[in-house]
Amino acid sequence: MIIMGIDPGLTRCGVGVIQVGQYRQLSFVHVDVLRSSPHDSQDIRLLSIWRGLNEKMDRFAPDVVSIEQVFAQHNTNTVLGTAMVAGLAMVGAADRNIPVAVHTPSQVKLAVTGNGVAGKPQVELMVAKILHLSQLPTPPDAADALAQAITHALHPNGELMGGEREQHLTPAQRQWTIQLQKVKRKASNMRGRGM
Repeated sequence: MIIMGIDPGLTRCGVGVIQVGQYRQLSFVHVDVLRSSPHDSQDIRLLSIWRGLNEKMDRFAPDVVSIEQVFAQHNTNTVLGTAMVAGLAMVGAADRNIPVAVHTPSQVKLAVTGNGVAGKPQVELMVAKILHLSQLPTPPDAADALAQAITHALHPNGELMGGEREQHLTPAQRQWTIQLQKVKRKASNMRGRGM
């Protein structure tokens, strides 16, 4: 199974590809950082990232695309651009009928390092160790993209979108995912009713 991890960003968008082998053994396939110039207009920048994402998805034909969940930041321009790139990645995957999973930064840090508030150096070090890399993946966007893919390999019951297409899950993992999504919906409904 091939997993593509994406660390969305308008200036730098990390794309990491790993392969999950027998007994969930993980191996490195590819990492790159797609870039757009802050001197270009936003539409041209998005087009550049879109083309790069399409090229990567066509080249590696992932079984699933795992994207970092975008959170609001103080800099609204940054979060808006990041959200747009995350949307492009989702559309690119949907166009190819590839399931999408979304994992938060703290879920990624916890899965990769065992610490949900780990710093970037810890994440980079553990990504290199897990994938048996001789050097740390740089820049941080590259390590974050690989960490996103690793997280989905280790915890495939993330926030699945199009989960019914998630064919690589074992029957037990698929059932766990369905139950987790039911529990989350129930909790959300109860919060909505003020309980």
